Amino acid sequence: MSTISFAPTFEIRPARTAQAPAGQLRLTRRGRLVVFLGAVLVAFALAIVIMGGSSASTEAGGTPTATERIVVAPGQTLWDIAAAHSEGDVRTTIDAIEKLNALDSVMLHAGQELFIPVD
Repeated sequence: MSTISFAPTFEIRPARTAQAPAGQLRLTRRGRLVVFLGAVLVAFALAIVIMGGSSASTEAGGTPTATERIVVAPGQTLWDIAAAHSEGDVRTTIDAIEKLNALDSVMLHAGQELFIPVD
C-alpha cells in the first residue's frame, strides 16, 4: 500500500468585499427596487393630490330643480309615481327621480321618502 499526500499550492484568502469609495452610496438590487417603488408611490400620491384639487364645478351657480317630497305607499312602483308626476315621457321622469334620489335600482320600499322633480 502506498500513501499519497497532497500539499496545497495556493493561498486561501478571505473574499473581497466591495467597498464604495468614500462619499458614495452603492445600492443592492433590493435597495434599487425599494427606491424605485418609493418614487412611484410618491408620484402616485402627488397625482392624487393634484387631480383631487380640480373640480368640474363652475363659479356660476345653476338654478336648483324644483322638487316635491313624497312618501312611497305600499304597492306603489317607481313607474306609478313617475306616471302621476310626468307630463311627457315616463322613462325620462324615472331617470330624473333616480338621479335626484341617488337610487341604485328601481326597487322602492313602503315609507321611503323620494324627491320628485316638479315641471
